[in-house]
Amino acid sequence: MFKKERFHLNMRRIYQRIAKEDGISVTEVKKEMQDAIENSYKKKDKTLSEMVLQQSITYHGEVPTVDEFIEAVSHKFKYQAKK
Repeated sequence: MFKKERFHLNMRRIYQRIAKEDGISVTEVKKEMQDAIENSYKKKDKTLSEMVLQQSITYHGEVPTVDEFIEAVSHKFKYQAKK
């Protein structure tokens, strides 16, 4: 299985688990996560570390999707762990 496919399968399981634990739908989990990402990208008073992280994430559109954001951040953690 390709890495991207595995990533999406894992994310689906994570969304389902969060939804079950919070008693909401997977759609609502994704919406809440997307809202949080959008708020962080649109806020005016960002710290330097927030700006650096946000500028280092590749995405299409005005702000990253949940999957784009999580994939980029998880890749950064994985890369840092190898150092």
